[in-house]
Amino acid sequence: MPELVFFSGTMDCGKSTLALQIAHNRSARGLQSLIFTRDDRAGEGKLSSRLGLVTEAVEATPELDLYVFVVERMSRGGKVDYIVVDEAQFLLTEQIDQLARIVDDLDLDVFAFGITTDFRTRLFPGSQRLIELADRVETLQVEAMCWCGARATHNARTVGGEMVVEGEQVVVGDVGMGTVGYEVLCRRHHRKRMTSATAHAAALSPDVLPVTSG
Repeated sequence: MPELVFFSGTMDCGKSTLALQIAHNRSARGLQSLIFTRDDRAGEGKLSSRLGLVTEAVEATPELDLYVFVVERMSRGGKVDYIVVDEAQFLLTEQIDQLARIVDDLDLDVFAFGITTDFRTRLFPGSQRLIELADRVETLQVEAMCWCGARATHNARTVGGEMVVEGEQVVVGDVGMGTVGYEVLCRRHHRKRMTSATAHAAALSPDVLPVTSG
């Protein structure tokens, strides 16, 4: 039976890489994908991974009805065997409903990939709706690591290396890029707002340096 499957995790856990791998494996069997994405780091209409892999995709703008788009593609003779959706956390809740309708009415598998929570530890609306509707929710097994070496469970937004907890939910960026960046942290260091940069600065502080007598 066709399924709506939500692959979730933090940043750096290989979501986009797995999305590309699924598309590659199925295309090798002669199956044709239709790939949607939203606000990818590589730019509009791209699905990319941090490993440098990239492929063309359809930009799922807020105005796009995903179900209607697929129906129109198929009615024009386009071959669609399954759907891949990356950055699914950025989709509108009604677009997630459209993905479920694609599964139920068009008998197509839909594989959605996304971050579950934002930098404030709040569920993205798109991710919340996927959890509510998906036939399966799969947590990716590639464990991202906090700077301390513990398993990273939370996404943090940084400005100048310091963690922030206020601002717009969606600000597109990447790890270590520009003034606004993102970092994955364990729960302890997310609670303490301690990023790798602030931890490094604290380690170099004169207050914690050992004192030696000359």
